[in-house]
Amino acid sequence: MQGGGVSGFHNAPVTRAIVLASGLLSVVFSVNRRARALGLSYQDIIKNFRVWRIFGSVFAFQSTPELMFGLYLLYYFRVFERQMGSNKYSVFSLFAIAVSLPLEILSLVLLKDTNYITALASGPYGLIFASFIPFFLDIPITSRFRIFGVNFSDKSFIYLAGLQLLVSSWKRSLIPGICGLIAGSLYRLNVLGIRRRKLPQIVASFFARFFAPPSASSSRPSRSLVGNVPSHTGRAVQNQPSTGFAPVVEPPESSIAMLVSMGFDSNAARQALMRARNDINVATNILLEAQSH
Repeated sequence: MQGGGVSGFHNAPVTRAIVLASGLLSVVFSVNRRARALGLSYQDIIKNFRVWRIFGSVFAFQSTPELMFGLYLLYYFRVFERQMGSNKYSVFSLFAIAVSLPLEILSLVLLKDTNYITALASGPYGLIFASFIPFFLDIPITSRFRIFGVNFSDKSFIYLAGLQLLVSSWKRSLIPGICGLIAGSLYRLNVLGIRRRKLPQIVASFFARFFAPPSASSSRPSRSLVGNVPSHTGRAVQNQPSTGFAPVVEPPESSIAMLVSMGFDSNAARQALMRARNDINVATNILLEAQSH
């Protein structure tokens, strides 16, 4: 799904907080004409020990194009917070930043005498490019098409946005992007058992309380996305007359979880999978078509 599932920040308060922090800090530094001074440099961090600059460099982008592509990707990747839950997504975000940031500083130390680069681009590159690892491995392609004879998929535009951000400042943005990819790979490999870690519940409650968007539809019953498909329970239909068709088999929980992670309602996902006879790509198309009506 090109929009990352259900629109808005539904079930994604941590992502909302990150997007707000990144957007506001970028605007503040830009208005004060200090955006260009945000990037990490060997002179500032190692020699002058201006550690306070790390905070600004982690969240604030230095230019409008970087801000636009960066916020778009952060918004799209909210799908992973819906999949993991806000608590584990907080761990993922902190891990991505905590790993990519030292790698960026190390790259500055190693390259200080080469004149290859003097400062790095600022912004949440670590988190954004760490998210490309689960995006590549876990998000299925739901449609393919051709433009001027070139094959594309519904994931292509996300890759193109990432590529644009990666080379937006060339060497200055390339290194933070690579560090983010390394951080995402280490998380995927479950280094130090990081994928089992959780933050104290008070942290998740804080984000849910202050950053969860108000739900206008929480007081109304949800409308089925797949029309008049009957709802079934978790077992194959039994004792039905023989009609020449195979019985409707309950979809695997992993398939339901995949569709839920893309932002669909679990009940609608179950019904769509039953209609599609557990073909996840067909079920996704059913849900997308239902949303367009």
